[in-house]
Amino acid sequence: MNKKGFSLIEVLVGLVLLAIGLLAIAGMQITSVRGNFFSSNMTQASILAQDRLEILKNLPFNDAGLTAGNHNDGMIPGTIITRDYDVSVIPGTSMLNITVRVRWRDTSDHTISFSTVRSEE
Repeated sequence: MNKKGFSLIEVLVGLVLLAIGLLAIAGMQITSVRGNFFSSNMTQASILAQDRLEILKNLPFNDAGLTAGNHNDGMIPGTIITRDYDVSVIPGTSMLNITVRVRWRDTSDHTISFSTVRSEE
């Protein structure tokens, strides 16, 4: 007998292979969404840190915001990000070292920081 077509076993094997392929694609999609979420948070944190650093660089040298020590901006409204900065006098100079740190927590803790040196004009 020469019957054309697929047997039930061949159809089941094909469906199993298709299901495995679709599960692999779904796994990649989840990884992609997580990566995009992290990238979005990293971009937002970088912008907020750079923004604070630019503000501090443009303050008058004797402004209260540039006194030595830690200055905590706290939680940034509308975000999951907290921001603080340290100001320290570089020994033997009249220059300031300013470090801005931004922290957030999604699946784990993350921190980025930017630093600059500021001198009296």
